[in-house]
Order: sequence, then C-alpha cells, then structure tokens
Amino acid sequence: MSALPTGIVTFLFTDMEGSTRLWETYPDAMRLALSRHDTLLREIIEANRGFVFKTVGDAFHAAFASAGDAVAAALTIQRRLQEEVWPDPLLIKVRISLHTGAADARDNDYFGVTLNRLARLMTIGHGGQVLLSLATCDLVRDSLPPETATRPLGSHQLKDLQQPEQVFQLIHSALPADFPPLRSLTTLPTNLPVQSTSFVGREVEIQEIQRLLTRTRLLTLTGSGGCGKTRLMLQVAADLLGEDGVWLIELAPLSDPALIPQAIATVLGVKEEPGQPILQTLLRWLKSKRLLLLLDNGEHLLAACARFADTVLKQCPEVRLLVTSREALGVSGEQTYRVPSLGLPPVVTTLRRFSLTDLGAFEAVRLFVDRAAMVRADYRLTAENAPALTAVCRRLDGIPMAIELAAARVRSLSVEEINDRLDNRFRLLTGGNRTALPRHQTLRSMIDWSYDLLNDQEKTLLHRLAVFTGGWSLEAAESVCSDETLEDWEVLDVLASLVDKSLVLHEPRDDQTRYRLLETVREYAAEKLTASGESAALYRRHRDYYLLLAEEAELKMRGEAQAEWLLRLRIEHDNLRLALDESLADPNGADDALRMSFYLRLFWLGGGLYSEGTETVVRALEKAKTANGVTSLLLARALHAAGMLQKMPGNFTQARAYFEQAIQAAAGSGDAWISGASRGQLGDVALCQGDYSQARTYLEAGIPLLREAGDERLAAIFLGTLGDLISREGDSETALRYLQEALTLNRRANRIYDVANTLMRLAQTLDRQGDCARAHLCLTESLEIMERLEDQIGIAHALYLLGLVRRQEGKLPLSRSALERALALSLEARNEFLEGAVQHGLAMTLLLLGEQQNAWTHLAAGLHIALRLGVKDCAEFIETAADFQKAAGETERAVVLTAAAGVLRHSVRQVPTLAERLANERRIEVTQTAMEPEAFQQAWAQGLALGWEEAMAFALEALEGDSKQDVFPPAT
Repeated sequence: MSALPTGIVTFLFTDMEGSTRLWETYPDAMRLALSRHDTLLREIIEANRGFVFKTVGDAFHAAFASAGDAVAAALTIQRRLQEEVWPDPLLIKVRISLHTGAADARDNDYFGVTLNRLARLMTIGHGGQVLLSLATCDLVRDSLPPETATRPLGSHQLKDLQQPEQVFQLIHSALPADFPPLRSLTTLPTNLPVQSTSFVGREVEIQEIQRLLTRTRLLTLTGSGGCGKTRLMLQVAADLLGEDGVWLIELAPLSDPALIPQAIATVLGVKEEPGQPILQTLLRWLKSKRLLLLLDNGEHLLAACARFADTVLKQCPEVRLLVTSREALGVSGEQTYRVPSLGLPPVVTTLRRFSLTDLGAFEAVRLFVDRAAMVRADYRLTAENAPALTAVCRRLDGIPMAIELAAARVRSLSVEEINDRLDNRFRLLTGGNRTALPRHQTLRSMIDWSYDLLNDQEKTLLHRLAVFTGGWSLEAAESVCSDETLEDWEVLDVLASLVDKSLVLHEPRDDQTRYRLLETVREYAAEKLTASGESAALYRRHRDYYLLLAEEAELKMRGEAQAEWLLRLRIEHDNLRLALDESLADPNGADDALRMSFYLRLFWLGGGLYSEGTETVVRALEKAKTANGVTSLLLARALHAAGMLQKMPGNFTQARAYFEQAIQAAAGSGDAWISGASRGQLGDVALCQGDYSQARTYLEAGIPLLREAGDERLAAIFLGTLGDLISREGDSETALRYLQEALTLNRRANRIYDVANTLMRLAQTLDRQGDCARAHLCLTESLEIMERLEDQIGIAHALYLLGLVRRQEGKLPLSRSALERALALSLEARNEFLEGAVQHGLAMTLLLLGEQQNAWTHLAAGLHIALRLGVKDCAEFIETAADFQKAAGETERAVVLTAAAGVLRHSVRQVPTLAERLANERRIEVTQTAMEPEAFQQAWAQGLALGWEEAMAFALEALEGDSKQDVFPPAT
C-alpha cells in the first residue's frame, strides 16, 4: 500500500512470546529465526493489503482498511509460523491482537486511544493465540473465512484502562484452540489496583526492568521521591501476571517493622496459625508458590525489608520480589535499577528547532499535556504555550509527581503563569489527589518524607550542598561543606549515603565524578540552610573556593593544560557565575570581583561568552569606583580583560579604550606583564582595523615586555600576530620565520589552543603564497583542535579560512559548504568581525558559482559590518563590489571602486597577493577597454580621492542602487 489507511482502521499487533529469554539462551539461533520471522510477517501483512507502520524489536504493528483483511493476515501468520521449521531448539510462538477504531495518522505512524487499548489487549494473550476486541469481532462475525469462528472469552479489565474490554479468540481448525486463562487483571490472582490515569512513556525503562527480572529474583527500583517508582512498578507487574499472581504490599502506612510479615500475609490471605510466628507460616505457604511480590515504599523500614527479602530468597525458590525504595536493601543477590526522571527537551528549545510533534514526543511534555487535559478537556500543546510548558517541565526536573501537580493548576492558571510562579513551587504545587498517601499530595510533603529519614550529619550536608549550582566535585564538597561538626574526611561517606538515598545524583565522568541536586531538592535544602543560620558562611566558603579555582585555572591555561582547564571551567560555569555574583553583592567584595574577572577572561574568550564576560567585568569596575583600597594593578588587569572581551567580537573602539586605560592604570605598578600584554593587544586591534604601522609599533614594544615578565605564551601569540602583519605587507619569508617560531614555542609547551590559532595565521600566509596544500594541512589540524575544545569561534574561524583555501584550489562547492558553516557559527556566537569576513568570503565564492543575487546579499552584509566596525583593511570587499558593477554594466563605478581599493591597500600598507594583483590587472584592462580614455581617467581620479569610509559608502550605494534591480531579478 502506498499510504496509511485513514478513518476507521483495523490494527494488528504481534509480539513473540518469551523472546528475551530466547535471546539470552540461544542468541545465534534467534538471529536466524528473527530474520525469517520478520520476512514472513511482512510478506503476509502486505499480501493481505496491510501497512506495516512500525516494528519494535520482534513486534509488528500493522494497519488495515478492512477488518476482514486483518483477520485473514492473522490466521495466515499463525499457520505459517506453525508450519515453519525453526533452528533447533527454538519453537517460535507469536501472540496477535486486533482492534478497530479511529486513530490519528502522522509521519507514517498512528496515535490515539485505539492503539493504547490494542497494546493492552495484546499483553494478556499467549503465544499462538489471536485475540479480537468486540469492535473487530462485530465487523467480521458474519464474514469469517471457512473453518474459522470466534470464541467469547469474557470481559477483562486491562491495565491503565478504566473500561473493561469484551475479548474474543479467533478459532481455526488448523490451529490450537486451548490456551491458559488470559493474563488480565480480571482472571489472574492479583490485587493490583485499576489505574484511573493513563501511563505515559517509560518504554525503555519497562523493557530494561523486564529484562532484569529474568535474571534476578530481587530487583529494587530506587530513585528520588516523586520520580514514579510505584507507578512504573505497577506497569511492569501488570505484564508479569503468572500462575500464582502478582501481589502489591503497601509498606508506607506501616511504622512498626515487625508488622511487615503480617501485612504481606493479609494481602495473600495467609491465616495465622496458633502457636506459630506469622513469618514462619507465611514462608511455609510461599515455598510452593510461583508469584511476584511487590514491596512498595520500604525506605523507612529498610532493615526489616532487607531481612525479609533475604529470607524469602533463601527459602522460597519460585518467589520473586520487586521493591521500590529511596535506597537499595543491601541484600546478597539484589539487583538495583535507578528510575530516572522523565525525558526532557534540551535547554534551548524553540519551534525553529523542534516541531510540535518533536516536543510532544518528550515524556515530560506528554505527561503534562495528558494530565492538563484531565482538568481542561480542550488543553493542547500549541506553538504559543510550548516555550512555557517546556520550561515548566525542565524546572521541575522531569519529576512525574511535580509535573502532575503543576498540570492540575491549568484549571485556574495559564502555563505561562505557572512557570512564573515556580520560584515559590512549594506553595504552588499542592492540592494533589486527596486519596493518595499524604506525602504524595504536595511537593513539600514528598521531600519532607525523605528528609525526616536522614540522620543529623546527612541533614547538615544536604543543607550545605544547596550552595552549589549546576553540580559539584567531591573536592569542592569537602572544601566548602566541612567544618568542626562535619570533618572533610567524613564528607565522602555522608555524600555517598545521600546518593544511596536518592537525594543526591552522581554522574561519573572520565576524569572525576560529579554530583548534583535536582532543582526541587536544592530549593528545599536552601530553605533549610537559611533556617540553620549557616547561609552567609557557606556562601563565603563557596566564593573563596571558586576564586582559588579560577586563579589556578588562569595559571594552568597558560601552559599545556589549556584544554583540560577550559573544559573544567565549562563544567563549573554555574558555580563560577554564582561566586562572581556573591563577590559583586558583598560590600567588601570589589577586590575578589576584579580578581575573578581577570582570571576568567580566557574562559569567557574560549567559550565565546563575550557579552556575559563584559557585563561582569563592567559591574566589577563600577563596584571598584566606590570601594576603598583597590590597587591600580587589580584595576589594570580588569581593564585588560574588558579590552579582550570587546576585541574578540570586533568592538575595536571600545577595546582600544580599555587597553589604553589598562596601560595608564599599570604605569605606577611596575608590572611589565600588564603593560606588555595590553600593548600587544592594541597591536592586534590595529592590525584588525588595517593600521599596519601602528600595529607594528605596539607589537614590537609589547613582546619584549612580556619576555621580561616571563610570559612566553603571550609573547608567542604576538609573534604570530607580528608574522601575520608582515605577511600582509608582502614579506612572506620573514613572516613565516616569526610564525614558525611561535608555533614551535606553543607545541613545545603543549598549548594546543594557541597551536590551533597559530596554525590559522600560518595557513593565511601560506594561502597568500599560493601554497594551498600546506595551508589545507594547517587548517585541518587547527579545526580538529578547536572541535575537541568545543570552541565555537575557533571552529568558525578555521572553517572560514578553509573555505578561502578551497576557493583558491578551485573547489567551489567545498568552499561554499565550509563558509556557510562558518557563517552559521559566527551568527550564533554574535561575532560581527568574523561574520563580516565570512560574508565577504561567501560572496566571492557564490559569485564564481554564478549565484549573483545570493552573492550580492552576502557582500552587502559584509560591507555594512566592516563600515560599522571601522575595519580599514577591506580593499578586497571594495574590489568585489567593483566586479559586481562591472557585471552590471556600470563600468564607471567599477573603475572608481578599483582605484579606491588601491588607495586603501596603500594606506594600510597591505601588499596584494599574486592572485589579487593579477585579478586587479584584468579588472583594469577590461574597464579601460570599455571606456573612453578621458572618462576612464576621470573615474580613476574620483576613486583615488575617496577615503576608506567614502569608498565603503560608495560601494554600498552602488550595490543597493538601480544596478541591483537591473541585473539581478528578485529572488523567488
């Protein structure tokens, strides 16, 4: 079939009985069997006009426009599977269920209650059996194939469904007709409650828990309060109904550990015998049973639960236990499974990146929408509410209980209002199900339950951990949270205990384990910390720790540990922000704020965080104006950091002012480093703006000062800058010598970030010489380093230069691809200086590809940026504009721009490359041929008289004038 059936559809679901066990026992045979199984089912379904719209492992989901076709397919499948000779020793049995109803078709898949009911119907059947719902049976009852009939199996309660289902079995003379009772909540012994709400998501977790239960007899589901352990346990258990049933024992109401055996015996109907302890009677009864016991919420009776579980494992060989608890029982043979929060959309979620369908697939969003629709029937996920709804789910950490409480509020609040009020979440998220346990009725009572089970040391550490944001390391916890009441050597054990109790999450990494609190728990702990009176002291210790960390990072990032420390600071970003905020809020924190601003400059630069860094440094400088005793050296260093943060995105005027102020502030300090570093940076600014003479003066003054201060790293960086400058002036031999020296110094010290930047400068010089092969090698290595460091700006810069080299090689599609990637990254990072260069480079490539309209757009954008930033080194921009005018037939304008570009090159002392010189000669030759000599001379003189701003404005006016309309038709 070419398209999915729509309207009223009959669905057929299949599932292989015992496939997990078969895979575990006979993997090679199962591999062959599954291949044959899949081929048979697909052929039969399609031969009967069915549409296979999904396969999940060995399960098939198919849709039929006709119920009769679905029945025919089901019968044929069972007959063919029965006749097939399977690899020894396998016997493949498949259960099949059919149900008819309406469903929403979307993206080659179906959604809706019809499929939910069919999925539940299939779980109660047996291998070799075909089950029909009442809706399907009514449609086919009078038109069944020969030798076929339906057998009523009664009304059955299915898990998650409030209304029971009338179930029928399809009977055929060639197929087995007798099967065990259906495994429904109606027929098998169980006390599992009928759920009043649908179960959302958790497909991966269910499969994993079911797999674990085939390998262990004691499985404990752990996790934080409200994460959905109980509901997940019940969902899994409903699929595991067996001969002697599944039995739920609620332990939360019990306060006396001695009552556990009696509670279990009561549920199982085991009567106490005179003169016999109830435990002995219960164990004797269990020894002959094959059943699953569900012990729910046993954390407050942990030791007693552990003793009971251990005894059952030893004395009752066919009994399995599935337990929920905040921490493991600690019994030999126990398997644990941590229940995670629901799946969440990424932090940056907009409908430009995610469609509503994409967002609706995340479990947390699905749960919110489902529960909100229960209190407001018209509630839907829309483009308008999606951002706030996503934010609510993220701020609640994907905790199912918290999301359900929030969703209940849509009765009286919009989701935007709910999001705004989550800062006071413990007051907002109340009013849960009145029939639930008290601790499940509000968010606060849920966490109170866990908190009250802690000992004094655990409570103290939990309070103190609230000072961290975004996680922490063990070292940080030991430094910040220890004192005379909790020694640093004790922190590890107490922290491990909080992890065991699911109040702290641990996240192993390659280098070190990180820990974090769910935001809801952190807010709760922060309230307790405030009430304890320790808050001010803890935040001061937090600030001191991260100030020392930033200082160490600044020193290490000058050497071979650049990459390691850049990544480490990225991980600690939230804590660093908090420490800075603490310093800025402290009346006596000016010195700390200035120090930290300077220490973190390399981190902000490496991560492209220019705006954040600049804002922070400016706040620190403002604070310093009103503070007493701030040294000139601290001010100079902060000013230098501000200059660097302004320089990188291309704010050269502001950067120059900061560096000049830094030199003045450092004049009385005798610090050679700050004087040399600021002069070197001023040289780089001058080079970017095309003032080569001034750039050389600053660089040649700054490098000796840096060497005097012992900073070989920064000296090497500015050697590379000087080499780049000399290359632009045409002395490639000297330029290469400087650049190679800088590269050698950086490689020797293993400063890979600086190696990557120097390789880019070296590639530019090689490209100017026409040595594309070596330039390509340099850029390939540089790009690999920047990608490893996750440096967005570095990646964009390397891609930009690679695009230029590819164009030089004549590989225009590859040039375009690299430049488009570079443009996307520079736009995302808001680096205007790089964006302007990339816009021009892309325009030149597109022009060669014949895409004049597209090229015009990019060139105009690049010219606007260069004019705004004051970039005088822009002769190439104007020469490209001249080519546009020549193509448009505006020969006179082309001559004016060509002459103006030559003046610009001369004014900044830039020597054109051989390729640029040849292109310019051809440009002049063509325009001279097309014009009268006198007219050519007049236009040439007009161009020679233009300053750089006038030339840029003329180029933009020419591009945006009538010539655009004349030559390039509007884009369609």
